[in-house]
Amino acid sequence: MFDDDRASQALGIELVETGGGFALARMRITDAMVNGHGIAHGGYIFLLADTTFACACNSHGPTTVAARADITFMRPARAGDLLVARAEERTRFGRSGIYDVSVHRGDEPIAEFRGHSRTLNGSPENQPEGAKP
Repeated sequence: MFDDDRASQALGIELVETGGGFALARMRITDAMVNGHGIAHGGYIFLLADTTFACACNSHGPTTVAARADITFMRPARAGDLLVARAEERTRFGRSGIYDVSVHRGDEPIAEFRGHSRTLNGSPENQPEGAKP
């Protein structure tokens, strides 16, 4: 899935590890990602967490998408910071799952994200355009 994720790759997100409901990814904050307050725009931090979540919940095989997600920002990130996101599966039940993603700069927590996933059933009309079976 990540190999075809042009949005995440364009932002420099690197998938470090994935498998069995787990994923680890990183992204360096660039000058283009900084808002008018001089800190990383929250949307970029959310995107890193969301991408890591997607890699974790798709590590089981079937096409899985976000049903809901939220994030709590704890500390600002700045240009030059290397952020690392770690996604871990909390539970899967039926076609649903819950995943937690922690975003850190070194040992400092930057944000906590919780994502709820939904595995799509096998019918072609329920698959995202371009999805690979």
